[in-house]
Amino acid sequence: MRVLFMGTPDFAVPSLQVLLDNGYEVCAVYTQPDKPKGRGHRLQAPPVKELAQKYGIPVFQPKTLRTGDAVSNLAALRPDVIIVVAYGKILPLEVLELPRLGCINVHGSLLPKYRGAAPIQWAVLNGEKCSGVTTMFMGEGVDTGDILLQEQVLLDEEETAGELFDRLKEIGAQLLQKTMRRLEEGTLIRIPQKEEDATLAPMLSKDLACLDWKQPAEKLHNFIRGLNPWPSAYAVLDGKKMKLHASRRIPGWGGAPGELRNILGELAVACGGEEALLLTQLQPENSKKMDSRSYLLGHPLHQGAKFEELGNL
Repeated sequence: MRVLFMGTPDFAVPSLQVLLDNGYEVCAVYTQPDKPKGRGHRLQAPPVKELAQKYGIPVFQPKTLRTGDAVSNLAALRPDVIIVVAYGKILPLEVLELPRLGCINVHGSLLPKYRGAAPIQWAVLNGEKCSGVTTMFMGEGVDTGDILLQEQVLLDEEETAGELFDRLKEIGAQLLQKTMRRLEEGTLIRIPQKEEDATLAPMLSKDLACLDWKQPAEKLHNFIRGLNPWPSAYAVLDGKKMKLHASRRIPGWGGAPGELRNILGELAVACGGEEALLLTQLQPENSKKMDSRSYLLGHPLHQGAKFEELGNL
């Protein structure tokens, strides 16, 4: 079976690897163009490109698939199936109709919940108790195609979006392997999505990152872990930005929202409602990540210490 693979970030790497390990003929890989990164703005290849080059697979990085030349180039590869995993581009109808066995997508949510660019992050941001991965046949809409297989996982209340991302990328690869086996056997069952159950997971932005301490601790805790590793939740203390990477809910003490206290050597912040947050991992401006004990050793709290009221959440 000739497989054309489309994917870009780390999330897609295990899925490409499982296709290679199981002997599928990966005729080409499509991925996003290289992007400048770091202080030197040196071009860096996407993780999927690096894996493809390791195996000598042809790599294509078109800026768009919505031209006649792009469609012709794809057709010339004669794929039996196109596998799409976090590619980052919407496939036009001409591309969806090219392979005789269709286009299959690996998506990081239990569809129809969390359609869109950031399903893993929004599951954490919204405090979901479970998440998972779906394989589906692709249609013209964004993540609206018929469901093929799903795998559900339970979320730990301290789990960050980055940690869930790492779990689901491996589960996604295993689910793709099962899907491909059933595709070959002709035993896949298509299950239409229920539109009334659909929710959206739009791309994250830095506008979400500044916390409003008048919100309940549970919501703030979910945003801290859901925005980890990017764009990172933050607060401002004495005019300086402090990124917040991890937290834990604790009983409150009746402080004003944003008020800071040293509780048994750790940094705590009052929130709206009856609970407060213990900030277990943070990053002061122009500094490295550290736990709050280390922070307080070098930055004792002054009387009346409080995060500034800048929240957008």
